[in-house]
Amino acid sequence: MYKRLLFFFTLFLLNFNTYSQSNFYDIDTVKEIRLYFFDSNWDALLDSFYITGNNERILANLDIDGNIYDSVGVRYKGFSSASVNRIKNPFNIKLDYIIDGQDHQDINKLKLANVYQDPSFIREVLSYEIARKYMPASQANYSNLYINDTLWGLYTNVESANKLFLINHFDSKYNPFFKCDPDNINIQISGENSNLSNSHGLDSLNYEPYYSIKSEYGWKDLYHLIDTLNNFPDSLEQVLNVDRTIWMHAINYSLINFDSYIGYAQNYYLYRQVSQQFNPILWDLNMSFGGFRLTDASQLYFNGFDIIQAQEMDPLIHHNFISVSPRPLMRNIFQSERNRKMYLAHIRTIMEENFVNQHYSIRGQYLQSLIDQDVQNDTNKFYSYSDFISNLNNQVSLSTSILPGITQLMDARANYLSSYFGYSGEPTISNISSSLPISLGDDLWFTAEISDANYTSIFYRFGVNEPFRYQEMFDDGMHNDGLAGDGIYGCKISNCSNAMDYYFYAENDSAGVFLPQRAAYEYFSFNFAIENGDLVINEVMSNNLTTVSDNSGDFDDWIELYNTTNSPISTKGLFLTDSPDTNLLKWELPNYIIPSNSYFIIWTDEDGNQGSRHANFKLSNLGEKIVLSNSDSTLVDSISYLTQLDDISFGRSPNGIGPFTMLTPTFQANNDFPNTTENIIESILVYPNPFKSTLYLETAENIEVKDVLGRSIFYSKGSKSIQTTSWPSGVYFICLKNKNQTVKVVKL
Repeated sequence: MYKRLLFFFTLFLLNFNTYSQSNFYDIDTVKEIRLYFFDSNWDALLDSFYITGNNERILANLDIDGNIYDSVGVRYKGFSSASVNRIKNPFNIKLDYIIDGQDHQDINKLKLANVYQDPSFIREVLSYEIARKYMPASQANYSNLYINDTLWGLYTNVESANKLFLINHFDSKYNPFFKCDPDNINIQISGENSNLSNSHGLDSLNYEPYYSIKSEYGWKDLYHLIDTLNNFPDSLEQVLNVDRTIWMHAINYSLINFDSYIGYAQNYYLYRQVSQQFNPILWDLNMSFGGFRLTDASQLYFNGFDIIQAQEMDPLIHHNFISVSPRPLMRNIFQSERNRKMYLAHIRTIMEENFVNQHYSIRGQYLQSLIDQDVQNDTNKFYSYSDFISNLNNQVSLSTSILPGITQLMDARANYLSSYFGYSGEPTISNISSSLPISLGDDLWFTAEISDANYTSIFYRFGVNEPFRYQEMFDDGMHNDGLAGDGIYGCKISNCSNAMDYYFYAENDSAGVFLPQRAAYEYFSFNFAIENGDLVINEVMSNNLTTVSDNSGDFDDWIELYNTTNSPISTKGLFLTDSPDTNLLKWELPNYIIPSNSYFIIWTDEDGNQGSRHANFKLSNLGEKIVLSNSDSTLVDSISYLTQLDDISFGRSPNGIGPFTMLTPTFQANNDFPNTTENIIESILVYPNPFKSTLYLETAENIEVKDVLGRSIFYSKGSKSIQTTSWPSGVYFICLKNKNQTVKVVKL
């Protein structure tokens, strides 16, 4: 792993995007899970559900390391790993099946795999551990499962790719989300499965045999992805995280994980992140390291491949050999020579960080010793204890095939790949420098010493809600790079934000290289303080009853920020608080970018499980002070408000710069334009304003009164006063028909 780079400026920091494990998935312990079924014939019930394809669950009580949970829902998981003829079946346990909100350490679903097809017991856990270095991937460890106090066996415990997973890795959970697993795997040549090769039109029913939707919406987005992937590949980066997809292929091919997209086009997820790009998510790694050796994507290996062929599997077989079953996620991406070099660079990183250095073998030995006694105690395991001991290093004969030893496969594979064209001979990148410190909106220059390159670029983004973009770097003496041809490359990033994530890429005719090598899952970053007034608290709503709801349908209170500048502003390194006297840095904002003259909403509901834009405090409708500050506690903006009325906000007018006043909520819109198409004026034509019981008009008028929803609630001809005792508090619009004018008023 790259050490922190030393720059001349303290704000120029290396930031690795990492995700810490919860205690439940601690890889160094074997968990104890106990199920107590309500039904004595629980196994017969689950068998019948499995036979009929019924996804219903039966009830049980659950004990996790002494923590008791009532009325959880249980069913079998998986397809080939479950069978009515097996004692040790895999389980899917839903903690909140009956009791809403029930969870263990925020986890509401357990996925227990029965270690079928793996005598080593370590393929799945070790594979996920490797994958997590390079892309979002599930945590995994081991659990001893007891059923009605009888030991059922040792299971792998794999984190579910669910909404909690999405929150932890993508800062959101409401966007389009699909499990890519066909209802029935087509093992024939050219079987479609979940390969994204065909558009079935706009009728979602045509996609359901191949893709399961896990979100409230998204079929049109999936159609758009498939259509772009197959028909408009030049626009692919708009809808797909191409680098993340390349990483998925690199992991699958490095680990010979053919029970995946590269095999029968299955066992992965797609989630559209806040940058509007779909991201692939690995799933079901229990048959990696050559545990599955079939594919319908190539006539060459349609009937399977042996251990030697697995050791020397061409990582570009889908490109170099004409596939009979389309794999557009590979076919169209690998049309680009640059993408192929990036792909091989990722494979080199995987091999060097895990296999060439024998780290995987050390980890395998550790896992083997960790579970040794548990494997011995598992009387329902599918293989002998001697098979378990042997399969880390040596092949094991199964009833239908020979399973390679993990080190037997991977040592030979590392050796084969080391001489593969495009694997080595890459440039080197060093001595990175920049023109920091800068101010918001300034141009930022980068230089780097790069040897033996014919192309280099910097990839950057200002916030996670936008994709990485790239800027080519040059060694021509015209890009702040010194003399032409001196090996120093430079480039300019214009109109820079206060924060940026970035990484470098360089290539020559032989190979490509990234810095950091795990990019873009790891990257460099910096941020600096913004000035007072650059970003303002523009509108606050502390008594939101019916006006606008969040993605969960909750009418929570909210704070609106507004970028007053002509430059993008990142929320990274900014803090909000409603307790400025005791905790100025109460809640850190996520790494989002707010474009020039645009808005950003924070929900103040103390519910971070809904996403990173949900603060850890709530607003008081009785009034309080809100402060926005930099991480060094310097003030960016503040607001103090008094008691707020139902569905009335408190905001700046004129928008972004004016004093605060009570408003009809505008929510991510200009406060100067209320929700009416009529010309609204503020004057003494109607007074007092705000009012309590009676409104007076300067002259007798024909009037119509509308509420904030535009509904007419009152008519009068020739009136000079209006009795409003029965009106609820809120904002109203007095339409003066004679003058063709409208006055906005607020009832207290």
